Amino acid sequence: MTQSSPPDSAAPRISIVIPIYNEEAILQSAVVDLRDRLEPMGWSYEIILAENGSKDRTVEIGQELAAKYGSASDGQVKIISIGEPNYGKALKQGILLARGTLVLCDEIDLCDADFHRRAVEILETGEADLVIGSKLVAGAEDDRPAIRHAASIAYSTMLKLLLGFRGTDTHGLKAFRRLALLDVVRSCLVDKDVFASELVIRADRGGVRTREIPVRVIEKRPPSINLFKRVPNVLKSVAKLTYAIRVRG
Repeated sequence: MTQSSPPDSAAPRISIVIPIYNEEAILQSAVVDLRDRLEPMGWSYEIILAENGSKDRTVEIGQELAAKYGSASDGQVKIISIGEPNYGKALKQGILLARGTLVLCDEIDLCDADFHRRAVEILETGEADLVIGSKLVAGAEDDRPAIRHAASIAYSTMLKLLLGFRGTDTHGLKAFRRLALLDVVRSCLVDKDVFASELVIRADRGGVRTREIPVRVIEKRPPSINLFKRVPNVLKSVAKLTYAIRVRG
């Protein structure tokens, strides 16, 4: 079983966890650009690239980035690999290995430094322990193809009907106080595409103070997995999630 990182007096203030799968085309430029945009904020942070089952040069490029920035005092880059295509498992392991007081969960095709800044401000003022970057809440801008926007609405509606989800979005960007969510992360039973949903729903049901903020989503590259091919697996995972929460608790 994966263990969380032990206390470390030299730990960064913020951990940014980014699952990656077959991202050789954008990985290096995305990480370099993210570090550049975070530099003015003056944060002590680490970037954890949580690789899962890539079949291209993603691992090699991630290792090159870790070698280049691995000793950086701020903006240190690390890569972990779980050896199988499993987004949720990679994200969960990355969170458990994070050392920062605050954990930011990002997507390699987003790397939204503006969300990071806004979320950290909210967490530090004590307004919430979990911040969700929603592409469906009022004020958000979803510039992806219409079919993907519609799929997000359908998925969120399904979670509301089956599990009583009270928010608008569970996927995408998140930020939270690590100690406030660690037990929730460990309690999650389902991985793959719906781990992020289980995390948010369990946090909501457990009384974690949560706030949604609008984000703008721009598709920088086509999805790594075809939307329609994902549907059967997502439906199976949602069924498992419903059982895990409604039956197993």
